Amino acid sequence: MQTALMKLFYAFAFIIISILLGSFGYMLIENYNFRDGVYMSVITFSTVGFQEVQPLSDDGKLFTVFYIIINLGLFAYTASVISSYLFEGRFREIYKTYTDRKALKKLNNHIIICGFGKNGEIAGSGLRHSNKELLFIEKNADLINNYNNEKGYQFLHGDAVLESVLIEAGVERASTLITTLPSDADNVFITLTAKEINPQIQIIAKATERNTEKKLRRAGADHIVMPDRVGGSYMASLVTKPSVVEFLELLNGDQQSEYSLEEINHNLLKDEFKNLSIGEMDVKNKTGATVLAFKDKKQGFVFNPNSEVKCNEGDVLILLGDKKSIQAFKDKFVG
Repeated sequence: MQTALMKLFYAFAFIIISILLGSFGYMLIENYNFRDGVYMSVITFSTVGFQEVQPLSDDGKLFTVFYIIINLGLFAYTASVISSYLFEGRFREIYKTYTDRKALKKLNNHIIICGFGKNGEIAGSGLRHSNKELLFIEKNADLINNYNNEKGYQFLHGDAVLESVLIEAGVERASTLITTLPSDADNVFITLTAKEINPQIQIIAKATERNTEKKLRRAGADHIVMPDRVGGSYMASLVTKPSVVEFLELLNGDQQSEYSLEEINHNLLKDEFKNLSIGEMDVKNKTGATVLAFKDKKQGFVFNPNSEVKCNEGDVLILLGDKKSIQAFKDKFVG
């Protein structure tokens, strides 16, 4: 946007400078006053052909010839710049860029996804219903412009490796950053930079090489995903445990299903339900959802917990149920 505005600024600046130089030229050669000098400069520059203030001297005629020749190129440049704004939608592009940048500054607790490739787009599709705003950083402008943005994604054109781009994306206010760039080195650098700017941000990074995993851990990545490893494990599971895979796909939403998994943190519960045991909460009878697992901050995951397990600060409930029962749980227990 700055480059486009600078072109427009230069075009108008050249016009003003040319008129001023022409005015002073006529004032020196023909002894015009400033008003008459400006008048002669404008009619000469615009080539409209009005009558001169007074007949020009030989020096004045020679000056006018050179003034017209010099301004032909300047006039062509100015006309092309202005026409591009009027007829090629440049003003609309600048306004859109301005509104997009303004919207970026309002983002808070959002999710940043670096790279709009296959992995990035799939991650975005899975997060559409997370109730958090998504922002993609993509340096390929054609990829952004040619995308049919029916899902209403927000994009920032830039290289996520650059600290200035991450700051513009509001990384200091974001809750999560997902980096899916093809280069492991870029993902490591983005992780390191983002964690330095915002130590509290959760970072999920893609890795291609096994030795990159340690580097990403050291850089501050909270979770590391290796697509090749995940894909291989998935294909093996289709052979050994096809029904389990089908069941997990149903829960993950890969297939049309009413059932899903939901996690509820202790701090989201209403005050009257905090620090109660699962039996005292009586989730199944009150909502229809099932407490499938329980994550204790000390012991880790407890599957199929018994009724005596208490939900204390820092713990997480993993629920299984259809949309109706999950919503009933949120209405009943979540404040």
